[in-house]
Amino acid sequence: MTSTAVAPATPPSRPTPPPASVRTRVVAPLAFADGYGTEAEVFTFTGLVDGLEHLALGLGDWRAAVDRPSGAPLVRPHSECLTGDVFGSLRCDCGPQLREAVERIADAGGLLLYLRQEGRGIGLYAKLDAYALQDTGLDTYQANTALGRGEDERDYTPAAQMLHALGADRIALLSNNPDKAAQLDALGVRVTERVHTGVHLSPANARYLAAKVAHTHHTLDLPVTG
Repeated sequence: MTSTAVAPATPPSRPTPPPASVRTRVVAPLAFADGYGTEAEVFTFTGLVDGLEHLALGLGDWRAAVDRPSGAPLVRPHSECLTGDVFGSLRCDCGPQLREAVERIADAGGLLLYLRQEGRGIGLYAKLDAYALQDTGLDTYQANTALGRGEDERDYTPAAQMLHALGADRIALLSNNPDKAAQLDALGVRVTERVHTGVHLSPANARYLAAKVAHTHHTLDLPVTG
C-alpha cells in the first residue's frame, strides 16, 4: 500500500468552521467478525455545524501521534454505510475499508472519524434508489444525479471541527479520495500525506470502483481488463 506526500499549497478559501468541543469520551472494545479486536476511545461532540451525531474513535496511541512535533496521526474520515459496514454488502468497498482502517490506525496511532453521510450524503433510502438505477446501467454518480441529487454531497466541515477539537491540525490522510484532502486543507487541517487504502475488489463492485477512478480520480490500482 502506497502513500503520496502532499506539498504545501494555498487551499481554496473556505469559511473558518466554528469551534466544536468534546461532549463525551468513553472507552469501547472493538471486535470484528474475522477475530481482530482492539480498543477505541470514542468521542462525541457539541457544536458540529450540521447537528448530526458524528463520532471520532481514537485508536492506538493516538494522543502521542497527535502531540509529537514531527509527523502526524493517521486519520480516516469514513462515511457511514449501513449496507457495507453492518450487513457486508459487496456492492461497495466500505466494509472492508472500515476494517482495514481500524487496524492500520490502531497500529500507527490516530483517529477514525465515523461520519453520518450515508450514500455520499444523500441518505439511506436515496442510496438504495440509486442502486436500483445502477441496475439499469447507470454508474454510481449518474444514478445520484438522476435522482436530482449531487454526485457527492458530503461536506467535511464536521470532520475538520472534530480534528481541531482533538488537537489534530496536521494529519496523514488514509483515503483514496482527493476531495477529502482538498476540503480538509481548505478547512485548516494540514494534510501532510495521503496514504492509500487497499483495493477491495469483487465482481459485485468492479463497476463502482472503476467509476470512482475514472470520474473522481480515486487512487485505486485496479487491474486492467480488455
